[in-house]
Amino acid sequence: MGVGLSAVPFAPGPGLGAAAAHADPVADAKRQATLVDQEDQRIMQTRSVLAAILMIGGAATATWKRPQIFGSAQGKTLVLPAVNSGKSYTVADLQRYGGKYFQRQADGSYVLGIHVFLADGAKLLLQNPSGGPFTLRMGSVPGAFSSIVSFGGSIQISGTQRSPAQITSWNPQSRQPDTQVADGRAYIRAVGGDFKMKYAKVSNLGFWSGRTGGIALTGTDRPASAVKHLNKDQRHANKKQRVERNKNGGSGGGGGPGDIETEKPGGTATHVPAADLVTGAIDNSTISGDAFGLFVSGSNQTQVTNNRIENSLVNGLVMHRFAKNANISNTTVTGSAGDGFVLSRATEKVRVTNCTAERNGHNGFTVNGQALAVGPSASGESLESFGDSSINNSVAKDNGHYGIELMGGDKLSVQNSKVIGGDMGIVVRSGATAVQISGNQLTGQVRQGIALRDGVEDASVAGNTISGPHTGVYMRNASGKLVGNVVRGATSHGISLIGSAGGSEVRNNTLSGRGTSAVSSSRAHGEVTKEDNDTDHWTDTASLWMKAQRYMTPLNMIWAAVLLMVAFSMFRARNGGLRIGRTGLHPYALQQPMEKRQVWSLPRRRGGPGQPPPGRPVAGRPMPGGQPAPGRPGQPAPRPMPGQPVAGRGVPGQPVAGRHAPPPGGPGVPQTVPGGVSGANGHGPGANGGNGNGGNGAQGTGGNGKRVAGPPQPQGAPPVPPVMPQPRGPQPVAPHSSQTTGPRPVPPPQTPPHPTPRHGVPAPGQRKGV
Repeated sequence: MGVGLSAVPFAPGPGLGAAAAHADPVADAKRQATLVDQEDQRIMQTRSVLAAILMIGGAATATWKRPQIFGSAQGKTLVLPAVNSGKSYTVADLQRYGGKYFQRQADGSYVLGIHVFLADGAKLLLQNPSGGPFTLRMGSVPGAFSSIVSFGGSIQISGTQRSPAQITSWNPQSRQPDTQVADGRAYIRAVGGDFKMKYAKVSNLGFWSGRTGGIALTGTDRPASAVKHLNKDQRHANKKQRVERNKNGGSGGGGGPGDIETEKPGGTATHVPAADLVTGAIDNSTISGDAFGLFVSGSNQTQVTNNRIENSLVNGLVMHRFAKNANISNTTVTGSAGDGFVLSRATEKVRVTNCTAERNGHNGFTVNGQALAVGPSASGESLESFGDSSINNSVAKDNGHYGIELMGGDKLSVQNSKVIGGDMGIVVRSGATAVQISGNQLTGQVRQGIALRDGVEDASVAGNTISGPHTGVYMRNASGKLVGNVVRGATSHGISLIGSAGGSEVRNNTLSGRGTSAVSSSRAHGEVTKEDNDTDHWTDTASLWMKAQRYMTPLNMIWAAVLLMVAFSMFRARNGGLRIGRTGLHPYALQQPMEKRQVWSLPRRRGGPGQPPPGRPVAGRPMPGGQPAPGRPGQPAPRPMPGQPVAGRGVPGQPVAGRHAPPPGGPGVPQTVPGGVSGANGHGPGANGGNGNGGNGAQGTGGNGKRVAGPPQPQGAPPVPPVMPQPRGPQPVAPHSSQTTGPRPVPPPQTPPHPTPRHGVPAPGQRKGV
């Protein structure tokens, strides 16, 4: 440590003071944000004052073109304007013009205690004049810090492989690098222009934002003044070339006369013009402990090669807005609190090759190709997404969240890379299109090896090898082609599809492991092609219920219900038999006409006093022809003569029409009757074999109990046909049957029916509709 180091003065800022120990994080954040805003104001004020002075002209302008110190409300700044000869400022010039704010120490190192502003067109070379090691300690104490900012100029930091240049923040009071960021910290920034660093070691720089985060390369949307550094001949030559392109209809012109130069619109209406993009090259360098290891935005063709970035407080290497055509190769980012590599929105055609992201707090690699706006915005940003970026032959190992995450964008790719550990290996989401994931090796993920979700379309996942995850390839509300992948040792699914997956293909994959299914698509909808997948080494551990659930989709359940209804209708019982085979049956074939239905017989009454004689009407009852009987209802009918039958009531021992059946042999066949009762003929009974005469009488013989049966009939009445014997009481009929189970129905009588009895069902002649 050099003698007198603590004596180096500092040009303090606005005096925010030192941050208290264990201060509130919210208060620290506000303090740092305020410091960033003050830095922006200081840079713009310095640039504005310098531009105004250079426009005055004359002898005064020549005086102000020399390096000098500007004072402002945000602190003092050493301004280095451009030199007409194009010569670079060196460490010796900083000693000369910085005075007490830039001193060399006894150990050969240099301490910077002031802000340095490199004007448009100026150049600064930081290296040891004698060729030995170069060490720059940028003062950073509570309440004040130093910085080196180029606005349109060129910064070059150069060391050698054996003796790299060393740049760090430094607190002369504690004689250690500054590790507190709450009160600001020294940083280096190139705004436009050019930045180159080779064989350097940079540590403990930057705070809060990307542009003050350590080493920052940022473009500018301010009007470029690079043309002022061209001589007359160069300007005329450039104009001639542009006009020639315009005449030939080239892409760089408007096609009309004059010097009009146009550019193809980018992803935003506020894209940075090509003349104001920063270009840079960082090679063979180590960056450690910065807020942002390396921050690049508004750049073109930046080259980041053979570097190592360690222990960044936020993210390691960040390619931010409008960084395009960048090449990042052979670079390792490890130990960052956030992501290792970040390709933010509005970055295009950034190639990451042979890089390693290891033990970072969040993702190893993050690529965001989403549009800057999804609708109308104050700045009028385009709704187009960004893409054409790739990660090739790289390694993501033991990162805290995902190995590689792709969000949105078009034609992003991850190829031939290795992902080890992490919660998930490669995650593609947020509507990314035409993503290509191929030839990668993924090992030891907790949940999924490769995950496509949330609107990803037309993805290609081919030739990847995945070992030991819960699920090999996971697709949710995404579509793509999964071809030729190898999944080993999965514990749940080899490939799982959920939600909308229409148009996806799952072909020629080799799946081995143990779980509920090798290819699970029961929760997906849409047309999915699954063919030629090798699942011979997959052990299915699904229960019977889980296997059944694979087929219990809503559509399958609806069809099953329809088939069950049809089967039930075919096999249901009817009339004791099945309906099968009874084709063409008329719907009313089993119905029986009213006139053919069985007659219900009345219960037999015993004869007794008070019954009307046969053929005599009863008061209150209708006659057989439908005429009312004489007399008034309620009056008793005249008593019948002894031995005379009553209408509707037979003589004891003789049948009544419609109630008793004729003998089995038919009418007129002799039948044996009990008790020696002889048949009667006409009006009188016959006893003991007496002869009876009268119409249609039957001759009976007494003693032997034989008679010739003949039903009693009223005088002058036509003969009544005999009826079959019927059991007493109503007889049931089998429902819906073409055949009755009891005796056959009685045919309609040939003579006028007898009057309706007092009780029971009417005789057939009295039924309605007969």
